[in-house]
Order: sequence, then C-alpha cells, then structure tokens
Amino acid sequence: MGSQTFVFSYKWKIMKEGNSRIRALTEAFSSKGLNHNKALGLYTVNAVYGDTITMPCRLEVPDGLMFGKWKYEMPNGSPVFIAFRSSTKKNVQYDDVPDYKDRLSLSENYTLSIKNARISDEKRFVCMLVTEDDVSEEPTVVKVFKQPSQPEILHQADFLETEKLKMLGECVVRDSYPEGNVTWYKNGRVLQPVEEVVVINLRKVENRSTGLFTMTSSLQYMPTKEDANAKFTCIVTYHGPSGQKTIQSEPVVFDVHYPTEKVTIRVLSQSSTIKEGDNVTLKCSGNGNPPPQEFLFYIPGETEGIRSSDTYVMTDVRRNATGEYKCSLIDKSMMDTTTITVHYLDLQLTPSGEVTKQIGEALPVSCTISSSRNATVFWIKDNTRMKTSPSFSSLQYQDAGNYICETTLQEVEGLKKRKTLKLIVEGKPQIKMTKKTNTNKMSKTIVCHVEGFPKPAVQWTVTGSGSLINKAKETKYVNGKFSSKIIIAPEENVTLTCIAENELERTVTSLNVSAISIPEYDEPEDRNDDNSEKVNDQAKLIVGIVVGLLLVALVAGVVYWLYVKKSKTASKHVDKDLGNIEENKKLEENNHKSET
Repeated sequence: MGSQTFVFSYKWKIMKEGNSRIRALTEAFSSKGLNHNKALGLYTVNAVYGDTITMPCRLEVPDGLMFGKWKYEMPNGSPVFIAFRSSTKKNVQYDDVPDYKDRLSLSENYTLSIKNARISDEKRFVCMLVTEDDVSEEPTVVKVFKQPSQPEILHQADFLETEKLKMLGECVVRDSYPEGNVTWYKNGRVLQPVEEVVVINLRKVENRSTGLFTMTSSLQYMPTKEDANAKFTCIVTYHGPSGQKTIQSEPVVFDVHYPTEKVTIRVLSQSSTIKEGDNVTLKCSGNGNPPPQEFLFYIPGETEGIRSSDTYVMTDVRRNATGEYKCSLIDKSMMDTTTITVHYLDLQLTPSGEVTKQIGEALPVSCTISSSRNATVFWIKDNTRMKTSPSFSSLQYQDAGNYICETTLQEVEGLKKRKTLKLIVEGKPQIKMTKKTNTNKMSKTIVCHVEGFPKPAVQWTVTGSGSLINKAKETKYVNGKFSSKIIIAPEENVTLTCIAENELERTVTSLNVSAISIPEYDEPEDRNDDNSEKVNDQAKLIVGIVVGLLLVALVAGVVYWLYVKKSKTASKHVDKDLGNIEENKKLEENNHKSET
C-alpha cells in the first residue's frame, strides 16, 4: 500500500512539474516567436513534407534513469504524451494518438522518428527523462517545408490588344508550405505594377486537410507593338530546409493585335520589267496585326476604287495600262501608290512576206520600230547577220533570199520582234557562149553561160559534122547563174546553138566553130562569179589608180604650160632688141660693099 502511494505521488509530481515547465515555455515561444526561441536555445528540426522527421533527445542520460517519454504541446499549452520507453524493461509504448498512429519510432537513445511528415507535425516536441529524484526536459521545434509545384500560366488570353488593359493569364502554384511569393517577368525582367498598365492580384488558398497552400497570381496587361514576341513567365519564391529557392514557369508568347499604321502596294511580276502580254498582280498590305483582309484598288483614270482582297490581278496587259496605281484601306484612312510601265515594241517591215521583182528593178525596203525605250535593230539574210541594212537600187540575182528584220529591247527580258521578207528576183534567160581549143589540139570546149530565174533549162543543137565527145555538163546554179559545156571534135565548120528557156522567155544563141584543122581565135571561158567579182573589184581599183595618175599629169601639164607661156612672153622682148642690132649690122655691111 505504501509503494503504490509513492508511485502515484511521483507520477503526479512529474505531471505537475512537467506541465508547468511546458506551459511556461509555450507562453514564451508564443509571445516572442521563433527567433526569440532560438535565443533561448530551442533546437529546431527542419523536415521535408512526406519524409521522416528525426528528433534526437538532446539530454544526457542520467544515472538512475527509470524511463523516457516524448510529448507535444497543444496550442492551449496542454501536453499530449505520444511515446514511452522503460530503461529497465526495454519495452516501448506508444500512446493512442490518432494523428501519430503507426508513424512513431523511439530508439534506445530516445531519438524519436515520425514517418511521413505532415504540416500538422509542425509543433514543439519535448523529450523527458525521469529518475526517482527528478524530471529532465528538452524541447525541439519541428518545421515542415513543402516545395511547390512548377508554376503554370493558365487561362491565357487568346491575344492582347494595344491600348487595352486585358487579362493575360493566371500563374498557379500548388501545394506549397509555407506559402510562397509569385512574381511576373517579361523577357527576364520583373513586371512592376503600373496603374492601368500592369495590374497584379495574388490570392492564397489553404487546403484544410493538408495545410498546403495554392497561390494564384493574375496579371492584367496593356501591351505595345514591341510585345509581339515578348516572353512572359512567372516565378515562385519559396522557403525550403536549406533556405530560399525559386521555380520558374514555362514561357508563353502572346499574339499582340495592333492597328494598321502604314499601307504598302507592291507589283508582283515574274520579271523586274513588265511587257505587253504579261500578267501583273498588285498586292496591298498593312502593317497591322492582324493585317487587313480587304483593300480598295485604284487604276489609272478611275476615281472609284475596286474592292478586293489583298491582291488585284491584271492579265495580258497592254501599253495603256502604264500609269499610277493606288491602294487604300476600306475606310480610305491611308493610301500608297506605285507606278507601272508596260514596255512595248512594234516593228513594221515594208514590204514583207514574199515579194517577186525583176532583175535590174529598184526595191525600197524600210524597217521601222516604235518602242517604250531605245531598241536595237539588225538584219539577217539566210541565217547570216548583215553588217548594214539592205538597199536595192538595181536588183541582182544574188540579192534574192530570206531577209529578217529583228529588234529587241535589251532592258526587257523576252521582248523582241521580227518580220521576214522573202525576195525573189526573176529574169529572162541571158546567154553568152565561149569556145576554146583544148591542149590536145584534137577537141574544142564550147561553154554556154546562162543567167536567169527561175532556172532555165538548157538544150544544145549542132549543125554540121563533128563528133560530140561527151554529154553536156552543167555547173552549180548559184545566184541565178550557171553554165553548160560540151566538148566537140569538128571535122568541118559547124554551128552550135544553145537554147535557154524558163517561164518568162526562150532565148537562143548560136556560135560558129571552125574545123579542128583550121586555126581560129579562142575565147576564154568566163570566170566564176566570185572570181568575176574579185576581178571587177581589181579592175575598179586599177581604173581608179589610172584616173588618179591622169589627173596628176593633167595638173602638172597645166602648170608647165603656164610656166612656158610666161617664159615665151619674156623672150619675145629680148629677141626683138637683138633683131634690130643684127639688121643695122647687115645694112652697114651692104653699104660698105657698094662703095667699093
């Protein structure tokens, strides 16, 4: 009976003294705060939400220890015992406290561990070591931290508009403890509140079951054009076991709408220059966002605009499309202009097509052009470029051919024109016959030189006896000329007749040829056309030289004649004087003879 009374009294003493100390410390902690408690030497354990809280008993184990106990204090200061360990029996007992059921562990050195840390574990725990004579206590303050989720920008605006304050979005940060602070950034710079430009509101909501906070920061923003590609982010600043930290959201970019301030008209064409026949597209654009979808297009000479989308198409343009084009917004508040030049090139060839003329006739030819710029003109005859324009004062057979007058505008790609003239020079057959004794003195060659167009057909006839050594051979028909020759060995004087005939006329020429035994004057064959032209050129040169020499001689003769004439006039005066002296001498001699 006495021992039971002692135990009861001892327990009452422990409870009474322990409660008094706990109450006193609780009042001090509540009135002065955590910093003051640290000043009093309170030990703090920082724990991460969901991890295990480990609280060592910071008392030295005294001699005669009977048992150790852990408790925590309620807000009103009353203790709640949660764990007991006997030093003698080594058994551990956990009090029936619902919040800590199956979460506690008390080691042999009286270290208390709490699994799955919660916000509600943020209390002041007390380690108690009891001997027969005394009760020792050491408090430990538990702080629990929960890292928030990554911030998310929700309820984002579809677009922003200049000159309008609009809700940009909400930055939501979930499950933080303690509560964090949310800051908005634009392109890495803090957005500070500005009235009617930047409006930020923060609200915090605590989850009653978990004690965690959700922070929501809304941002209303009035953008400028420069914010078109701006990156907006939000950052949460929170406290953790090791100090202050931050987490940033993913950046978001908003489409910024702003009105059109400038209209631009452009000419879309396949090349830098426009020529007749091209398709031309006019494109009008505004620098607003979104850009205007409709415009008014004004074409030269029209006062009313044509309503269209941002393009206006003109097909197969002509030169009269040259002029000033305009486009404007539908409300005509702003306008832009551009000038279009449609390049053209006209060519007139007179005559053109197929032209037939007679040899010796004149044919005036003209190739005239009309163009938007200076153009180059050149002539081609039978696929060969000519050095000069053709001129026909007296048509020859070699003038016949296919002529092309072509002109181009070098500055305008693909703009060129050409027209053709097919010149046909006709002529009646003309014949010239020649004969030549061959080197073997046994035969003679008779050649019939023929000119005419269309090409005449040639026939030979022989009157008299003589053997034809070969059939008639014709040379190539060039520039309306060719020749036909035969070789004959006449036994007597014969007459050869060459007959040339085309659609215009039939021409007959005969040539008497002596027998092979009778010598006669041989006529050389005509040279070919090219050699004839060269000979003619040489003859012209020789004639020019001779005429020049004659003129020089004539001038020299005139000078000499004038000189002689002057000399003779002077001599007459001298001779007259000399004559008078001679006459006097003769008279004196005659007189002297008569006297004797």
